Amino acid sequence: MFAAAIARREDGGYYKTTSKGGGETCAGGADGQENPVKIFRSRFGGLYLFGAVFVAASFLLRMALWAHWGRGMGVGAADLAKATVVGLLFDVATFLCLAAPASLILLVLPDRAFRWRPGRYVAAFFYFVSVFVLLFDLTAEWLFWDELGVRFNFVAVDYLVYTQEVLGNIRESYPLAAIFAGIAAAAALTVLLTRKALWSATESTDSLGRRLLAGGILLLAPAMSLLLVDQSLANVSANACTNELAKNGLYSFVTALRGNVLEYDQFYITGDPASAFTRLRGLLKTDNSRYLSQDPMDITRQMTAPGPEERHNVLIVVLESMSAEYLGAFGAQENLTPNLDALAKESLFFRRCYATGTRTDRGLEAVALSIPPTPGRSILKRPGNAGMFSIGQIFRQRGYVTKFIYSGSNRFDDMGGFFKGNGFGTIEQSNFAANEITFTNAWGACDEDLYRRTLKECDKSFASGRPFMSVVMTTSNHRPFTYPQKIDIPSGSGRQGAVKYADFAIGQFIQQARTRPWFGDTLIVFLADHCASSAGRTQVPADKYHIPLLIYAPELVKPAQVDKLTSQIDLAPTLMGLLHFTYQSRFFGRDVLADGQGRAPLGIYQEVGLLTDDKLEVLLPKKRSITFSVGPDGEQHVIAPDEGLLGDAVAYYQSAAYLLKQHLYTPTSQP
Repeated sequence: MFAAAIARREDGGYYKTTSKGGGETCAGGADGQENPVKIFRSRFGGLYLFGAVFVAASFLLRMALWAHWGRGMGVGAADLAKATVVGLLFDVATFLCLAAPASLILLVLPDRAFRWRPGRYVAAFFYFVSVFVLLFDLTAEWLFWDELGVRFNFVAVDYLVYTQEVLGNIRESYPLAAIFAGIAAAAALTVLLTRKALWSATESTDSLGRRLLAGGILLLAPAMSLLLVDQSLANVSANACTNELAKNGLYSFVTALRGNVLEYDQFYITGDPASAFTRLRGLLKTDNSRYLSQDPMDITRQMTAPGPEERHNVLIVVLESMSAEYLGAFGAQENLTPNLDALAKESLFFRRCYATGTRTDRGLEAVALSIPPTPGRSILKRPGNAGMFSIGQIFRQRGYVTKFIYSGSNRFDDMGGFFKGNGFGTIEQSNFAANEITFTNAWGACDEDLYRRTLKECDKSFASGRPFMSVVMTTSNHRPFTYPQKIDIPSGSGRQGAVKYADFAIGQFIQQARTRPWFGDTLIVFLADHCASSAGRTQVPADKYHIPLLIYAPELVKPAQVDKLTSQIDLAPTLMGLLHFTYQSRFFGRDVLADGQGRAPLGIYQEVGLLTDDKLEVLLPKKRSITFSVGPDGEQHVIAPDEGLLGDAVAYYQSAAYLLKQHLYTPTSQP
């Protein structure tokens, strides 16, 4: 952005000529011909030039994103036009904010700096660097969209924190040398094509008054942009892809950086707190539950089992990015998951299970805490996330050995800290012996290595004479999609190969588990943490949250299909029901096998929603909401507000936010 560091002409002459009115104006060359690039003839001309390149490149990226993805997401010409107009506003505002430091420098530089002979080359260097950084950012936005279907958001912020894993993933996923070479070539070509405008900027000086006026405007404009340009302006359509196209990636990144946790009461629709809790108590009440307090804001209830407690082992395997759409059990034709498909026939198979979010941390939060995905960061990455009411607490109080097993680094998403703070022992890649690891990539050891270590931990717990409950997190079905070459799809070739390898590893794991003495007394759960993609036409596309959930225990549980609407937050209370646990609960989920109507909370960063059998209520910042109808095929359409569903959604999210903020979602005194 310091492209306007300027100099006089190389031949030592000055670019001045006399106008008809007698005043001096700049001319275009030593021959006295007028320079055609007049607009850039200013000490701030380099900034103007880079601003033009910035806006033009951002526009071209927007068009490319629309052409490659947007048309398939239903973004028509009218929506594209709206996204383009609003996008231009975001692009200009972003540039003005980025340009502020350079504007200040150019304002205070003395005139002699602009008469420095090498100035033209200094200007060209900084201009090249600025364009290179811009093109690098746009390339990163393209790849980010390819992965997640959105502009930069909270995920990009997290990528700054977990640099080791993320940079390793990038190195293994993309041909970086070719990408950087291409960016450098494009930047050099841009400099070459616009060099005349740059030279015009480097060959001029401004009067003090003109300098103060232009500099003052450039310094005031960013402040005005921050005041007037708000991320909500991007909500130009009911089509979520249109809204993402309207944004600027850098502006979205800074917004996410500043707002990783959103205060529910400040940004979302609220009701009287006592009334919200009273409504929630009605939604959570079941035939086998009894509230222990008359306080309307206390959801602690006694859950009474119909029979004697059964102390079976529990093994919860959380599958990375295993969307329902990949399984033959849901109609997929590619035969990528023969092992999961076979297990579905032998399990309690929940056909309508939904993840609460689009990231691993949200899935683990839902499994461990049975709580809706409150706006902003997941609980795993918030301070004060230890000592919470959790599935681990209930099992640990019954003498179970509880473990979280992960073949990557537990520091990622603070998984290790969260589980350790909530009653779990933790096993991570650093705890694996060298001979236990046969293959690794940026995210950790492969799934086969993870399952072998899991079997050892189960054997160890069984030998101690205590039942066990473990949560296992897989990694292989993740970019860069590399794995041991055990299947007929080459490693690193894409998502389908990673899905098929993840399924292959499950088959090996079950085959080995069947030989263990604890197998007949163990409930083995398979569910995904989230889907492989969250991009859709609406703010919260319900079909992008559809995941498999299987409870496999051939000697304990009769195979059956469960067609009730189910959420990840329902897993813990459903397991308690299968084990006939009598316990005190603060869970927001329910025992799907015993309860009636299903509800599934869904969230994606700032948008949160509540899904029922045929409707979805979405709560948005600035205290707004949208009601959608949801068809059998997942198609969503905006419909008239449903006050009843809106009240239920507010009850869930306002109450959950209150309990978290007041640190009231804490362990209960179990019987």
